[in-house]
Amino acid sequence: MVKAAKSLVIVESPAKAKTINKYLGPDFEVKSSMGHVRDLPSKNFGVDIENNFEPTYEITPGRQRTVDTLKTAAKKCHDLYLATDLDREGEAIAWHLAQILGVPEERTYRVIFNAITKSAIKQAFEKPGKIDIDKVMAQQARRILDRIVGYEISPLLWKKVARGLSAGRVQSVAVKIIVEREKEIHNFKPKEYWLIPTVFTTDLKNDYSRQWRDFISTDTQNGKGPTASEQGKWLLEHNAFKAELTKIGNDKFHASNKEQAERIFSALKHAEFKVANIQTKQSVSHPAAPFITSTLQQAAANRLGFATKRTMFVAQQLYEGIDLGSMGSLGLITYMRTDSTHLSSEAVTDARNYIGMHLGQDYLPAQANIYTSKKSAQQAHEAIRPTDVDLTPTDIKQFLTDEQSKLYELIWRRFVACQMSPAKWDVTNLDVAADTSIEQCWYRTTGRVLVFDGYTKVWPISSTEQELPRMQVGQKLAVVDINAEQHFTKPPARYTEASLVKALESQGIGRPSTYSPIISTIQERGYVQQTDKKFYATDLGEVVTDKLTEYFPKIMDVSFTRYMEEQLDKIEEQHLAWLGVLKDFYGPFEKNLEIATKQMKHAKAEVTPSPYNCPQCGKQLQYRFGKNGKFLSCSAYPDCKSACPCDKDGKMVEEEKSELKCPVCGKPMLYKNGRFGRFLGCADYPNCKTTLKLDKQGNVLPAKPPPKPTEIICHKCKDGRLVIRESKKGPFLGCSRFPKCRTIINVKQLEHLKQLQSMGQWPPETQEEAEKIIGSKKPKKVTSKNR
Repeated sequence: MVKAAKSLVIVESPAKAKTINKYLGPDFEVKSSMGHVRDLPSKNFGVDIENNFEPTYEITPGRQRTVDTLKTAAKKCHDLYLATDLDREGEAIAWHLAQILGVPEERTYRVIFNAITKSAIKQAFEKPGKIDIDKVMAQQARRILDRIVGYEISPLLWKKVARGLSAGRVQSVAVKIIVEREKEIHNFKPKEYWLIPTVFTTDLKNDYSRQWRDFISTDTQNGKGPTASEQGKWLLEHNAFKAELTKIGNDKFHASNKEQAERIFSALKHAEFKVANIQTKQSVSHPAAPFITSTLQQAAANRLGFATKRTMFVAQQLYEGIDLGSMGSLGLITYMRTDSTHLSSEAVTDARNYIGMHLGQDYLPAQANIYTSKKSAQQAHEAIRPTDVDLTPTDIKQFLTDEQSKLYELIWRRFVACQMSPAKWDVTNLDVAADTSIEQCWYRTTGRVLVFDGYTKVWPISSTEQELPRMQVGQKLAVVDINAEQHFTKPPARYTEASLVKALESQGIGRPSTYSPIISTIQERGYVQQTDKKFYATDLGEVVTDKLTEYFPKIMDVSFTRYMEEQLDKIEEQHLAWLGVLKDFYGPFEKNLEIATKQMKHAKAEVTPSPYNCPQCGKQLQYRFGKNGKFLSCSAYPDCKSACPCDKDGKMVEEEKSELKCPVCGKPMLYKNGRFGRFLGCADYPNCKTTLKLDKQGNVLPAKPPPKPTEIICHKCKDGRLVIRESKKGPFLGCSRFPKCRTIINVKQLEHLKQLQSMGQWPPETQEEAEKIIGSKKPKKVTSKNR
């Protein structure tokens, strides 16, 4: 009896395949493509500009065996179901698979689902569709646009700045945002201003001044003194509160120097204060919308300290399925790349049922909370939510890793909270007045008391607002503490991962699936770096941004980048011709590229004057750009080769002497900073180029042992001899003519090669023969086609 052919289902990952497999019966075979199986070539342009931007696709490196397996399965299948992710990228993967596997269109189906649950899978397979070619073309247009920018600008940066650099249509704009913030901070001029804060108490019998000063100066675990919450608690216990001077007479209080502040402070020091006005009203705080990709990344960064890349990696695991013991493998959250806050009616009903049953009717609003998404959001997608609200974080914690547990709880709490009643607060505005020698002075403060916790029962929020003691108008107050404090305006804050994602989203740069790779790429390229979770633009990032902004103003313009994203959306949603979008982009781009190739100066050839003089010849030092960033160089170069480092702000850095002497010339060794961290370099550089490596603790690392000769002839160049070198992974065989010849052979081959050479069989005549001997090239499999 001949077995009936099964239907083949293809997803991206093995974890997703494992979860889906248990929901489909024996008539289905589920396999994974391991992501993309076909893309533009990795080693050449792959886009025929002259022939209507015709792309050439190749099997993704390392995926040929996967493709062969899928082809074999496809030949035997009854129907082909492409169950890749529901975004553009997933649609493109499905289309490429259909093109490669060649199953007739009438037997090829597209199934999409935003959650890997039994009901979602069943519904998707009951009503399979076809590949959305508009979505595919939108992804193809994006891929070609990015290839054009990356492939044509990157070589220019190699020539004009430094080797190994790259540009990107979206990544370069993201770097520009950070560079512009860096310049704002650098150019910021702080302005002086003064405040006269006062701590009042309703207790007129006791003097709390000394207790308050002792308390406020207490060193806590964080080394910063008591927190706002701890201060609030102390104040409440002593019937005290803080207030700020806001008005003098009818004018707003303002003091820009010490003299002004001292004059007002002197008038207040001995004044009598009383409550002038009390206004209390109720304030309502509504829950936030359920998570979309950007808000999940922001919340995970702020509340959990997760990097965007880490957040998306863990979310992918939760989406594809977690083994929950007897329950089997279950997808715990809906699809995590979305910009829609829409929730299905079933999900809303489940959330409301959970709230009513477990939290009480007071926490359940009369009507479901509905959230509107921005115009570009795809309403067919859902927000990120748990697939089953009854699977509480506590119930499944034992099956999750620490990271999975934390992220799942964050998503679960946000989803439940979004359908809860608002929190209610009593907000009191209090005015305190004093008659002084100058004029009547007015203080103001605000206090807030939680009346009903509402959604905050599930989604806690922090508040720095104080709780005020009971008071009446006309009541006298005692002063606990009064000070005139000097302050300076602060520059704009540096971007964190959370605030950068928010900026990218608000300015329309990229889409949910791109935020994480953008942030990873700009750091990997060395354009920005993170210190204490804040982004700093590097010298390299600033140089590249300035050059690209000068010669490619449109590409580096935020509004143009946003416009291009909108055009890509229109290809998908409004059938806009993708070819027209590419042609409109390429015309101006080609002209800019031609001008930049001719006119852009090399970064190393550009100099700017500095306020410093050369320590060797006395002439002016200039700022130059080198492989390690900005540095100071003598203007008399090459006659004087003196150079010294400078910091990010251009200030000369005095090189610190070490206790060691140069092992070659005997002069002092200086601490220096390079691409790979701190090292010691000879003070007589460039006459003596001796350097010593340091470990993380600053200790000198022993020099690498010299390579050991073997007398075995190198099979590639035939001129060099193989030597034994040391690396982090252990010894290996390399050519003595390195770096001109970069032969590398496993050290285990040493005795074998010695024996072959003694027998006259090494080196062989061809490189192919040599590779067979040393095992670096596997022999081709004999098949029916090449017999």
